Amino acid sequence: MLDRDLAELYGVETRVLNQAVRRNLDRFPEDFMFALTREEIMNLSQIVISSRIKACP
Repeated sequence: MLDRDLAELYGVETRVLNQAVRRNLDRFPEDFMFALTREEIMNLSQIVISSRIKACP
């Protein structure tokens, strides 16, 4: 689940959710959140785009 998904679930902006987590790190488990590199984001985007193209009739 991405930060934007959680933000939508809680009805807040993504930046507000991320800010709240950063300000309250002691309330969250260490593995609650991680960051992707730019390369990982690009690879993920390509996978999503490819799967949507294949799914179209």
